[in-house]
Amino acid sequence: VQLQASGGGLVQPGGSLRLSCAASGITLESYSIGWFRQAPGKGREGILCINWRDGITHYQDSMTNRATASRDNAKNTVYLQMSRLEPEDTAVYYCAATDTWCRQNPDDYNIWGQGTQVTVSS
Repeated sequence: VQLQASGGGLVQPGGSLRLSCAASGITLESYSIGWFRQAPGKGREGILCINWRDGITHYQDSMTNRATASRDNAKNTVYLQMSRLEPEDTAVYYCAATDTWCRQNPDDYNIWGQGTQVTVSS
């Protein structure tokens, strides 16, 4: 069972980025998928979660209007689309899966990807 987050990179302030979370060994449409991030020196914080009914719950006020999630079940992949990125969004971004309803606490997710670095800088 593995999740792999990808799509990170260097983006200018105001830019957009789409991160992917691809799975092997599990069928993501049966899971709630959370997106988290961890900036240097800070704890891991939740951004949002998409449940198996495609309902989205936002956990980060600063990103409520700048981030959304979607699924491509044929590709067994979940996406995090972010826009109007700011330098404060610089972090390692992770996806995680839980077989329950969406939760904000990272400890409630039992399958994690390895993270992808997002750097917002001019």
